[in-house]
Amino acid sequence: MPAVQKIRPCLWFNKEAEEATTFYASLFQNSKILNVSRYGEGGPMPAGTAFVVEFELAGQQFQALNGGPEFQFTEAISLSVDCKTQEEVDHLWNALTANGGEESQCGWLKDRFGLSWQIVPERLGQLMSSPDAAAAQRTMEAMLQMRKLDIATLERAAAGG
Repeated sequence: MPAVQKIRPCLWFNKEAEEATTFYASLFQNSKILNVSRYGEGGPMPAGTAFVVEFELAGQQFQALNGGPEFQFTEAISLSVDCKTQEEVDHLWNALTANGGEESQCGWLKDRFGLSWQIVPERLGQLMSSPDAAAAQRTMEAMLQMRKLDIATLERAAAGG
């Protein structure tokens, strides 16, 4: 098992931690389930149910806890993914919004487990930080009209088209 990060985000699920982490790990390279501890007899969930799942997404370590319905995810916390290509944006967007996920604005979505994600092309940051303030403004205006971000549309907006 790799060395533990000093700080690892912990995601609170009702009872879907194992399903969610397996799904997330399938989407990203360099991702895997590291360890699963399970509830025993007499716990708040059936014996054998995952209690804590330790996992990696793209080399970043996380924990997922099956803690029950007391707490829900909100948009106040999201996982932001920098994407190199439109194909990567499309793949992640489609996978994360499938089976009950919800699209939002400006590259944000909620997956079927209620976790918020930002699926962002790296190109957006480059266009937004352009020394040409008008190009950056046009990029911002185009982004604000989108749900899933489209690199070609952002580039056309930056160019003035």
